[in-house]
Amino acid sequence: MARTDSTGSTWRYRWARRQNERRLRLFRSAEGTWRRRDGELRRLRTLAEQCQGSASAGDGLPLELTADEVVLRVVPAAQLVELRHDAVLPAPDLTVGAPTGRLRRRLPDGVRVADAGMAVITNRRLVLLGGRGRRDWAYGRMTGLAHDPHASVTLIQVLDRRRASGVLLRPDVAAEFRFVLTLAFADAIEQRQAVIDQLDELISEHARLRPSRPGIATPGQARLSALIPGGRRTAVVAAALAVMVPVALANSGPSDPTSTETAVAATPASAAASASTTPRATGSAKARQASPKPERRCGAPDNPMGYDFCGGDRVREPAREVCDHFDCVPGFWEGRGYLVQCENGKISLAGGSPKACGLHGGVRRTVWD
Repeated sequence: MARTDSTGSTWRYRWARRQNERRLRLFRSAEGTWRRRDGELRRLRTLAEQCQGSASAGDGLPLELTADEVVLRVVPAAQLVELRHDAVLPAPDLTVGAPTGRLRRRLPDGVRVADAGMAVITNRRLVLLGGRGRRDWAYGRMTGLAHDPHASVTLIQVLDRRRASGVLLRPDVAAEFRFVLTLAFADAIEQRQAVIDQLDELISEHARLRPSRPGIATPGQARLSALIPGGRRTAVVAAALAVMVPVALANSGPSDPTSTETAVAATPASAAASASTTPRATGSAKARQASPKPERRCGAPDNPMGYDFCGGDRVREPAREVCDHFDCVPGFWEGRGYLVQCENGKISLAGGSPKACGLHGGVRRTVWD
């Protein structure tokens, strides 16, 4: 026998069951995503403390280590890549823990493969031992570093080379390679503790975002709109139509083929004369002034330059005060392109470059003038 409430309704119980199943399904999905992110942050926190490296890890490699140099990681399969054109990469930083999407083993535009071999990360340099020779990137001479947000490519600029080069890795090892490379660079400038502190802050912030178990829906919370296909939205639309249709019919009035309107249409000259002599009724002595339209920005912050996300001309020479109104990326004025907004909300002057917003989630949209 179907369960009923005090009014004898069974649909209320069906509604409550469906609501509870939907809420639980959404909660489990959100909690699963949260747990995966929490586990990844804690794994990186442990790795940041325990990844100390050793000189013995380099035994058997055709690489001579200096007195204070230790090997942190060896990646057996790596390819040397070079940038075909000159570009300015963002300065190296210690940002870690940013979630990345699925990386692909593909070459970005303007990048070519020059060699293949083994990548070795030490606390002093990154080395690629290739079939054509050895390529070193010393952290002390590093001026630029960019991890492609879509491809498993890391590009590096150093003082003694004009063009950037780097490594192409398998997508499954690229994320950990990038983290260990950040640790190695932190060791070189004696800032590993800053990386650990950053991870502690990310873990604490993520803990506050843990999804809460949803409340239980009861039959008494069901509304009559649940009986209508489409729910409350359909009921609102139907109510609006019930009000609008009679009003529209009343305003239209009955059609009369013998009315003056038909006669005027047949004699345009007399219609013009009549229109010129007939006074127009106005609601007031003064014409109503149109209210000013709001400034179109399409989500851009209020700024005196008039920059927006709607459309227009690309901004290649922004005003000097642009960073007072927008959140600029580090090294903003080193860009050599046009203004773009990154996925994390910051703006960059490297629009048009394949590495634009490389450390900020990629390009989201263009800033227009």
